[in-house]
Amino acid sequence: MLQRRVVVSGGGTGIGLATARRFAADGDRVVLLGRREDVLRKAAEELNDAHGESTAGWYAADLSDPEQVGGAVEFITADETPLGVLVANAGGNVAPSHDGSLAAIADSYRRNFDANVLTAVLLTEALLPHMRRPGGRIIQLSSIASLRGAGSYGGSKGWINSYTYDLAQRLGPEGITANAVAPGFVADTEFFGDRATPDFVASRVAQSLTGRAGLPSEIAAAVHYVASPEAAYMTGQLLHINGGAALGR
Repeated sequence: MLQRRVVVSGGGTGIGLATARRFAADGDRVVLLGRREDVLRKAAEELNDAHGESTAGWYAADLSDPEQVGGAVEFITADETPLGVLVANAGGNVAPSHDGSLAAIADSYRRNFDANVLTAVLLTEALLPHMRRPGGRIIQLSSIASLRGAGSYGGSKGWINSYTYDLAQRLGPEGITANAVAPGFVADTEFFGDRATPDFVASRVAQSLTGRAGLPSEIAAAVHYVASPEAAYMTGQLLHINGGAALGR
């Protein structure tokens, strides 16, 4: 397979890192983006040790900030190699608990909009001129929450679904596909933090039909397929990987 340049935001841990590992194992060159320099450096060192020192690079930025996104894009495109794959994975449920006041509710929605929508939209739009044509692949990370509500977080992921459909319509004539992958409950990530008590995990697992949590590597496998040449006829789709916790629709 032709070596590609692959950008993975939120690439230092969890699903993002698992995705980067999958592409690196194919011989692709990976750029990891995120906010924490130490986490990104460690992840890139792991990939370079396993697959060669030029396999992975990293750049730390807050991708909800247009100026910092500009810096990341300059780093990614420094040698003018076309970008083959963009995996917009950065985000999470960053809204704090609140007292129900209108000001607190507004803050909750703004925080999750910034973390999940702006991080995806700004990076994607900035990299569009540098995508391979034809053959570019854009994968947005949605969530089962986009179907189930979950307040400001679910709403932000619903917006990602709509943005993906818009991208597919805009970019299809240029040979670029755009799809979204929506995980259900996935273990071994930082997403739930201190909330991931044994009782909490058991309650989430019980929602699935398979009786277990998903793994980051399983979500990465789906992303990898969507980015493959074999998926060239797939665009504008929302791919659910949730153990049957939400049935297909």
